[in-house]
Amino acid sequence: MHLSQALQKIYTKEQQSARDAQRLAEFIAFSPMVFQVSRVMVEKGVLDALRDSDNGLTISEVSQQCGISIYAAKVLLEASLSIGTVIVDPESERFSITKAGWFLITDKRTRVNMVFNHDVNYEGLFLLDKALEEGKPAGLKHFGDWPTVYEGLSQLPEKVQESWFGFDHFYSDGSFDQALEIVFSRPTANLLDVGGNTGRWATRCVDYNKDVEVTIVDLPQQLELMRKATAGMEGADRIHGYGMNLLDASAPFPTNRKWDAIWMSQFLDCFGEEEIVSILSRAAKAMTPDTHLYIMETLWDRQRFEPATLCLTLTSVYFTAIANGNSKMYNTDDMTRLVKEAGLEICCIHDNLGQGHSIIECKLKS
Repeated sequence: MHLSQALQKIYTKEQQSARDAQRLAEFIAFSPMVFQVSRVMVEKGVLDALRDSDNGLTISEVSQQCGISIYAAKVLLEASLSIGTVIVDPESERFSITKAGWFLITDKRTRVNMVFNHDVNYEGLFLLDKALEEGKPAGLKHFGDWPTVYEGLSQLPEKVQESWFGFDHFYSDGSFDQALEIVFSRPTANLLDVGGNTGRWATRCVDYNKDVEVTIVDLPQQLELMRKATAGMEGADRIHGYGMNLLDASAPFPTNRKWDAIWMSQFLDCFGEEEIVSILSRAAKAMTPDTHLYIMETLWDRQRFEPATLCLTLTSVYFTAIANGNSKMYNTDDMTRLVKEAGLEICCIHDNLGQGHSIIECKLKS
């Protein structure tokens, strides 16, 4: 298995003493309480108030400043002591924020992840065991009767949609500047954006290159969201839609243009292995020897820092319980194998883009 040097140090040897391991086991057992207490500490502004105080705050002061009862302040602060997001001075009984608490309110990735897990995943995860047994997103029933979350995305409650797109866009947007340089380092007049969603990549492309024509392949309902999102934008006339159910193995990719580039961003992780091979095989049939196919993914084994790997491997659980029941965040070995099965070869892998993305650059086997 390919593992970055940082991950090899952590993931191949036992790291904890017996006492630390016991605490972690209890932390896991009470993790629903840990999550919700910490979320409320953020939402009620308790951690912000502690951060902004000069010498910490008493329970009474937290109650007054945050508009919660003395009882609520006690429950939250005492639980947070054990969680590790606050500490207390035993003499003055004043509470202060810790480094972990500081990250909860200032690290954008952490905030996006917390909101996403509460609004999109939390209740549906109760059925994770069923999803694993059936290979179907059992937790999605919480929102509606769709085979995958993608068919129902436009019908999800507004707050849930906001959190879903906030999560999706946060991880992709930070990589786009570097990705544009890679893709447009070659002459690119026609680009096929597979799974283009609301058109954020497409709009960046037509802004970056004033001649490129971008065709987005996605579900018809997603294309409607894209057209609304891009309406009136400069270059929107060079963004086209091609409605298609990518899970339909008999549905061919468009060949009405000679594609210089085929782009798949945070897309293949939405599918199981057989589906990925099907998608890539059909993409290969739409390619010429001059076409380059770019797969941008957050491969969990190529991360520079372990917290990023933790986020990615646990995001796989969202795909299991909520999204579709059979996909995950992949590693390099798995994605390489699937690319080869589809009749493609890897030219190179570009690492360390944005929030830990890699771009696998492919072409037809020679």
